[in-house]
Amino acid sequence: MDLCLYTDSVPDLTLEEALDLTVRLGGTAVEIAAGGQSSAPHMDVFTLVNDAAERGKFADALASRGLRMGAMNCSAWPMHPKVGARHVEIMKAAVRLAEQLGVRKIVTMTGNPGESPDAQLTNWIFYPWPPENIELLHRQWDETIAFWQKFAPFAADHGVEQIALELHPLHMVYNVPTLLRLREAVGPIIGANVDPSHMFWQRMDPAAVVRTLGDAVHHVHLKDVEYRTDQLALAGVLDNRPYSTPEERAWTFRTVGHGHGTEFWAPFIDALAEVGYDDVVSIENEDPVQDAVEGVTDAARFIKPLLP
Repeated sequence: MDLCLYTDSVPDLTLEEALDLTVRLGGTAVEIAAGGQSSAPHMDVFTLVNDAAERGKFADALASRGLRMGAMNCSAWPMHPKVGARHVEIMKAAVRLAEQLGVRKIVTMTGNPGESPDAQLTNWIFYPWPPENIELLHRQWDETIAFWQKFAPFAADHGVEQIALELHPLHMVYNVPTLLRLREAVGPIIGANVDPSHMFWQRMDPAAVVRTLGDAVHHVHLKDVEYRTDQLALAGVLDNRPYSTPEERAWTFRTVGHGHGTEFWAPFIDALAEVGYDDVVSIENEDPVQDAVEGVTDAARFIKPLLP
C-alpha cells in the first residue's frame, strides 16, 4: 500500500507546497480534487483538459517529485436538483483529464435525487416509514441506477477502470447494502471509497466492511472520528449541530489516531491486506481542532508504521 495525500486536506497551501509536503510525509501519491463539493484549490480541471501546456506543467510538478496521481477526486452531487447538472459537467471533465493523465481511478459520490421535478433540495430517505417515503426511495433508486448505467460506460470509454464511491450519508450509496445494490446493477467498475470516519458515527465496523466488499474496495480515505460521550448520550449519532462547534457535538472528524488508536487502525490495515487491496491509502484531514499541516503530519506519522 502506498501513502497518499488528498490535497484538499491542506487547502491553504499551493499545489507545489502540497506536493512538497507529501514528499516530506513519505507519500508517493496524491489525490487531487477536480471540484463538485470541493473548491478544488489545487487544480482547474477545465483548464487542464483544454490546455496541453498547462497539463504538461501539472504532470511535471508531480513527476519531478516522484509522485503519481493516486486518484482523481470529484466529490460531486449528481442528480441534485440545483447543482447536479454542473457537477456532472465537472465529473465528465475529471474523467477526460484522468484519461489524458493516465489515471485509472476516480473518487466521487453517488448523488441523490430530489423528491420531484420541482424540488430544490435532495431528500435522503434513511428510515423505512411512512409509505410515501418508501415510494420516493424506489423512484430515487430507479433514477440513480439509470444515471450510473449511463455514466459508467462513459468513464470506461475514457480509460477509467474504477469508480470509487464514497460511502457517505445523504447520498444513495452510504453503506454495504446500497453499494452492492448499485454495483450489481452497473457492474464491477463501481466500488467503494472506504472512509472509516463515516462508518464510525453510523456505528458500522470498517474492517467488516472491507472483508465483505473484498475486491469492491477501490479506494481508502484515512480519517478519524472522536466522540463526546456526554453529548452522544443526549443527541445520539444524528447530531446536526455545526462542525464549527465541535465541543458541543456528539462526534467530530479528527486526525487519524486522535479518535481511535492502533487497536482499530492496525486490524483495519490488516483487513485491507487480507482482501488483496494494494493501492493508496489517502490521508483526508477535516479536523476542526488541529492545524491542517500539523494534522496530516500526525496522520502520516501514525499510519506509516502500520502499513505493509
